[in-house]
Amino acid sequence: MRKTLTALLFAATLPAVALAMPDEGPRHGGMRGEPHGMMFKELDLSREQRESISKLMREQMKSQHDITQRYLDKLPEAERKAMQQELEAAKKQQHDSIRALLKPEQQKDFDALVKKMEERRAERAEFEAWKAEKEKAE
Repeated sequence: MRKTLTALLFAATLPAVALAMPDEGPRHGGMRGEPHGMMFKELDLSREQRESISKLMREQMKSQHDITQRYLDKLPEAERKAMQQELEAAKKQQHDSIRALLKPEQQKDFDALVKKMEERRAERAEFEAWKAEKEKAE
């Protein structure tokens, strides 16, 4: 249980770390936008290989998400709510810590990025709710 919560906490904080990274140019000198760019940097991969690896990694992330969700669905509602509150508190603390490291002009940009990410998340949740409702109607 503790390992699951730790993994979820870590997964929940990754977007904030990604926001703090510059958007221009390759990250870590590897494939642009790829989470393991450094690992593959020295392999001199073709475009097709990079795309295939990206696809495999996305599939793995989805699989991990599905497995985690299956176990979370088994938790009692009170524990799920407590976990969600703890994850939100940890996320806020991480955002505050990152923000404290930034210069004032960077803080404004960071705040805008966080707001934009929250808007996207809300739009996605709205879409998922609509999609689920549509599937129920069919």
